[in-house]
Amino acid sequence: MSVPELIPIRWEPHHRTSTIGRWDRGQFFAHVSGVFEGRADCDASRVVRRWYAILHEFDKAGRHVDSTIEATGTVPDGPEKAPVVAAAQHLLDEWLDALAGREFGDIKIAPFAEHFEGRLFGLVLECHGEYADGEVCQDWAEFYPNRLGFSAPWDGSYDT
Repeated sequence: MSVPELIPIRWEPHHRTSTIGRWDRGQFFAHVSGVFEGRADCDASRVVRRWYAILHEFDKAGRHVDSTIEATGTVPDGPEKAPVVAAAQHLLDEWLDALAGREFGDIKIAPFAEHFEGRLFGLVLECHGEYADGEVCQDWAEFYPNRLGFSAPWDGSYDT
């Protein structure tokens, strides 16, 4: 089954798609994400992540219009991350509160890509299947940096 022009994403309260929906000017996908920095702190046993508040906006037809992305800090996983994650969540809550007519719910959006601080943010088409004769077929949509994967039957559910 080929990738649809608009990827359905199901709203799941209390899960990773709890902050998606519609507002007066279109649709949105908002989230807080910790992006692996590829290094460890002096403890070397803990992963270091850069934390972001992210708000992607789409028109009513599901086409990407704008992305607001702001980093709130880089810290190792563990108790040190709590204030940095809280700052990102606070920022995200402010952005969501400013969306006139906001209602959480299912969305359908087109693939897009934004780059910020050298990192990829967006919904990107990929090939995850194995095909004969080295054929490449886009059969998957991956949401970065959260790594949510969408695929057939294209019902809005995701894999992590």
